[in-house]
Amino acid sequence: MSAEKWEKNEEIQIFREYLRIPSVHPNIDYTACVEFIKRQADSLNLPVEVVYPAVKSKPVVIIKWEGSQPKLPSIIVSSHMDVVPVFPEMWTHEPFSADIDEEGRIFARGAQDMKSVGTQYLGAIRQLKADSFQPKRTLYVTFVPDEEIGGIHGMAAFVETDFYKQMNVGFCLDEGGTSASNVHHLFYAERIRWILKLKVAGTAGHGSLLLPDTAGVKLNYVLNKLTEFRESQIQRLKNDQSLSIGDVTTVNLTQLSGGVQSNVVPPLFEAIFDMRLAITLDLGAFERQIRDWCEEAGGGIDIEFPLKEAYVAPTRLDASNPYWLALKAALDELELKVKPIVCFAVTDCRFIRKQGTPAIGFSPIINTTVLIHDHDEFLRADDYLNGIQVYKKIIPNLTEVLSMSSLCPIKLC
Repeated sequence: MSAEKWEKNEEIQIFREYLRIPSVHPNIDYTACVEFIKRQADSLNLPVEVVYPAVKSKPVVIIKWEGSQPKLPSIIVSSHMDVVPVFPEMWTHEPFSADIDEEGRIFARGAQDMKSVGTQYLGAIRQLKADSFQPKRTLYVTFVPDEEIGGIHGMAAFVETDFYKQMNVGFCLDEGGTSASNVHHLFYAERIRWILKLKVAGTAGHGSLLLPDTAGVKLNYVLNKLTEFRESQIQRLKNDQSLSIGDVTTVNLTQLSGGVQSNVVPPLFEAIFDMRLAITLDLGAFERQIRDWCEEAGGGIDIEFPLKEAYVAPTRLDASNPYWLALKAALDELELKVKPIVCFAVTDCRFIRKQGTPAIGFSPIINTTVLIHDHDEFLRADDYLNGIQVYKKIIPNLTEVLSMSSLCPIKLC
């Protein structure tokens, strides 16, 4: 199919229009995104609301498709409007042009992460409404800001609002990840993110001396201990092929500062570590171990956690979760290969789960080069349209869930 033929497809046109909005960090103006989503809601003849859970510049846009039994807990299908920065000189297409080539590849930041999913939800709803489908449960389509920078002014704030509480959410479907194989990665949990900051104080003096208890020597001790721990996680992955990166703890030194001149031993070094903790890790014991290493190094080390997320229980993938059974039934009917994994990064699902609500991350993008946050991010037009069909099956299954008992006869019970 030529690029010209793809360009005439209505769903592709909508997708490309969304991609052309440069909702890119830093300092995003979300106005164009909000107006685009409002137009989409109007085309679907569905009501839309905009709320500002934290600050006026960070909108959450909610499209509502009311169910025939609106007192049942509702379903959210969610996506984020923001995208990460680009380096235009590294792209072969303008990052916000949504160019489409002869192979049907649509190039733009957000093609995979995750504007595609947001408009695929809408495409599926368009087809379901054309088929006169009426959901039992109310379906909310949410478009949130700032996921790429932690979601603090987005989903994290939104779930604390009265508006969200009145939505009576029973389940949330959010972003998964692009897969280079034919297997879909389904996120049922996320690792716990910590940022560790060490301020290491020590003896200062002339660079020609062997001074005791210098900041560099202390930092080296702690860094070696953390590196040994990091190596143990690498070995776990090597020794157990069933594990993925989300099953282990990652520790990476990401920032290091200190010193003013090459011949002066400084009184202070500062080091910052990015940590993504496995959900099986004993968080208390791990923190105590870090503090013990700092004492063993000679003390005088100030330990800070600029970010220290708490454990959030995974979403259950068993017969106790009727939404999972409904989702799995849809995936099975579509004959899709799915591998449930712990998300190696973080998504907005963690804020939903923190409320005690089951949430799953899923993306229909498979057999595609993974270019999330990378140059020349693209999605093939036929894969995009196929994703609409996937959600067209998933959405009715989720909205038709009535109770635990209604699903037990056909599944795991």
